[in-house]
Amino acid sequence: MPRARGGYKTRRRRKKLLRMASGYYMGRSRLYRVAAQAVDRALLNAYRDRRVKKREFRSLWIVRINAAVRALGMSYSQFMNKLKGMDIQLNRKSLADIAYNDPQAFNNLVEMVKKGNAQ
Repeated sequence: MPRARGGYKTRRRRKKLLRMASGYYMGRSRLYRVAAQAVDRALLNAYRDRRVKKREFRSLWIVRINAAVRALGMSYSQFMNKLKGMDIQLNRKSLADIAYNDPQAFNNLVEMVKKGNAQ
């Protein structure tokens, strides 16, 4: 019985994987077995880092809000607690954007929160 050499489907699967590995360094972009390992690792890292990115951005927003609020004489935790107490529903992303791009509006917001009658 003759040896099966891999026909259309095998070639198509390997070409697809080597296309995914194009741009990788040396054998990682040319040798199927090495490329398969590199692509597997890259896909795992991409999956994990799509979730890590969300954490990192939330941390960045918190740092920006904290810096802006401390400059106005308040702590981040007090500010967020009073915002919730006054039922102002701005998320951290928009608060950080306001603090970064429009400091005057953020200053007005902090002053409003300071005067507000929250617990």
